[in-house]
Amino acid sequence: MAEQKQNLHLFEGFGVEMEYMIVSRKELDVRPIADKLFKEVTGEFVADVYRGPIAWSNELVSHVIEIKTNGPAATLNGLDKPFHENIQEINRLLAPFDAMLLPGGAHPWMDPFKETVIWPHENNDIYELYNRIFDCRGHGWSNLQSTHINLPFQGDDEFARLHAAIRILLPIIPALTASSPILDGRLTGFTDARLETYRHNQEKVPSIAGKVVPEQLFTQAEYDKQIFQRIRGDINSYDTDGILDQHFLNSRGAIARFDRGAIEIRIIDIQECPTADIAVLQIIVALLKELVNETLCSFEEQKSWHEDDLAAIFLGVVKDGSNYFITNREYLKLFGMGQKAVTAAKCWEHLIDIADKAQSNTIVRTILGEGNLSERIAKHLGGGFDHEALLGLYKKLASCLENNTMFLPSAKG
Repeated sequence: MAEQKQNLHLFEGFGVEMEYMIVSRKELDVRPIADKLFKEVTGEFVADVYRGPIAWSNELVSHVIEIKTNGPAATLNGLDKPFHENIQEINRLLAPFDAMLLPGGAHPWMDPFKETVIWPHENNDIYELYNRIFDCRGHGWSNLQSTHINLPFQGDDEFARLHAAIRILLPIIPALTASSPILDGRLTGFTDARLETYRHNQEKVPSIAGKVVPEQLFTQAEYDKQIFQRIRGDINSYDTDGILDQHFLNSRGAIARFDRGAIEIRIIDIQECPTADIAVLQIIVALLKELVNETLCSFEEQKSWHEDDLAAIFLGVVKDGSNYFITNREYLKLFGMGQKAVTAAKCWEHLIDIADKAQSNTIVRTILGEGNLSERIAKHLGGGFDHEALLGLYKKLASCLENNTMFLPSAKG
């Protein structure tokens, strides 16, 4: 979310970022040519390309490109269209390189230990320092693509209400958004393998990611003391020149950007097309509004949850996706559910009925009916598969991205 002279209030703007892989058109192997793409457009190696309301940016690795709103958008409605237009433009520019964009939370057969290429241009000193500290060749660093949403706040009260609401919803989001079941050419056993690798990638400095679900912190002063000061203290021995910024380092599933007046949610796997991504963001925002307005449960109830209890649900959802059984009755009560245990899918059905009373979000209802993208990928492949089956499937996903359509196993052919 771009810098503001005065921070926006709750839900007055939305900063959206979507990350995609650059791959070869026929074999779908990763192609580290984001810098060449940017030079094709601007005539030089730059880190950002601006296209009106949309911008393109580099990432840590050179085969990933980020497409994002150029500053906060006033509404999510219709936002998939400019993203799709830019995806099509990028694909046209990549065609002479025999390359294109590929969706999905992780590349299904990339070998990060052989194929990782760190971005070599602007901000390379930051990326190379990360590489020296953490060795960024693992899946959790170089093979993960996500959708981020930045939500604004102004002052401690709005921060507290937004942070409390996000913490409550965070554990079950991957049940709806997981899109990364495969690494190294095989099913991992995790519905969201991207998040499983992500949560381990900085274990050398545990304070950076924490439990992924953020701690019970509801003022800027508390956050600075309990998170930023710990991170700065723990990283100092590795970052002796003070290159790494505390906001850049913080890798929780939702991070407070006090420099921007926003909280950034980072646990959403990228979907197969912008229409699906925006639909998911719309339902998340609608539910966060319900929580902030205390229509489901009180602000005090939301604040009372320890990150360990929320993280236990989160890890179960990362593993089992929409089929995970939520057995924490107190958690279910937050949403007005009296059952002893329900699947994450049933929980989402209940929440969508609350947040989408007009039943206008047909995309999210389709996701619930067909399964999240990870589950649809696994369903399409069946019990056993080889590289050719993977290649054929991910070509279908590339077509979904180019045409802004959903991937449904029932539409084989």
